[in-house]
Amino acid sequence: MADTLTILGLESSCDDTAAAIVRLNGTAEILAQTVHGQAQLHAAFGGVVPEIAARAHAEKLDLCVAEVLRASGLTLRDMDAIAVTAGPGLIGGVMSGVMCAKGLAAGADLPLIGVNHLAGHALTPRLTDAVPYPYLMLLVSGGHCQFLRVDGAQEFTRIGGTIDDAPGEAFDKTARLLGLGQPGGPAVEAEARQGDAARHAFPRPLLDRPGCDMSFSGLKTALLRARNAQMAEAGGLTRQDRADLCAGFQAAVRDVLAEKTRRALAAHPDLRLLAVAGGVAANQAIRAALVDVAEGADTRFVAPPLALCTDNAAMIAYAGAELFRLGVRDDMTLAARPRWPLDAASPAMLGSGRKGAKA
Repeated sequence: MADTLTILGLESSCDDTAAAIVRLNGTAEILAQTVHGQAQLHAAFGGVVPEIAARAHAEKLDLCVAEVLRASGLTLRDMDAIAVTAGPGLIGGVMSGVMCAKGLAAGADLPLIGVNHLAGHALTPRLTDAVPYPYLMLLVSGGHCQFLRVDGAQEFTRIGGTIDDAPGEAFDKTARLLGLGQPGGPAVEAEARQGDAARHAFPRPLLDRPGCDMSFSGLKTALLRARNAQMAEAGGLTRQDRADLCAGFQAAVRDVLAEKTRRALAAHPDLRLLAVAGGVAANQAIRAALVDVAEGADTRFVAPPLALCTDNAAMIAYAGAELFRLGVRDDMTLAARPRWPLDAASPAMLGSGRKGAKA
């Protein structure tokens, strides 16, 4: 097998249409990447509309491929394989990506590799920082939240996860409840910078129970009640009221993630590296708390650049390259999967997030 691999990756699991070309030659190098977001298409609906997202993916995927080929100065003939997100995610979007990848693979006579979107996030620290196995990964995003022990490109053990809403989904719902824009994570974080996190006594769900499972649905309900109480008392919300609610909510999420991470590290003392990925990993308050946890456990902390925390195709191309080297190949029967747990041996987590099924 060639020492150098050049992989074209496609990602379309939610509301970002992305393509990237990654080359492995001892180290990993992103030769070109592009991400076309859909925020404007969904803004009027307060969230991602699956049908609109799928149609936009179908319209943009071939343009994204052309864009990265042009930027890299390469052609499809220079690729060793095509990797594509085959799940989990919004099924229409995943299908759009899989069908595009099949057409490219068939037309260029290239191997096809279906990649688990969550594996893409989980392997990102190897793309960006060349970290060795094993390590602890906190995957925290709009549709997913789980702790994973990563022992290989196909070896994932779930240590804990959310039993209902993912943190990113809770941030989005909080933003809607407070009249902020979408995506909710950055909007809530911006407001929280001006707020008093101690003003409201929000709960820290499941901290009174052992283990690393999490819950964020009750926290969202607590914020709704606090908002309603403030509006009933004062007849509305001031800018400071809203900032205080955001700060209190963000602090509660931060504290839960930090404590559960502390427990996960304590339960696996052989893991000397904590990595974090997913859109919520871009939140600076949460990231700072996780850095403190890692330092307290004398553990290295790794977080990808912010652009690689959110959905992107570079992580899919890289994961595809690792799978390619393990001999993984798919054919034209590759199917899009709304659910695809990384750790098939663990029981499924309850619930299904707005941005994709839990896995």
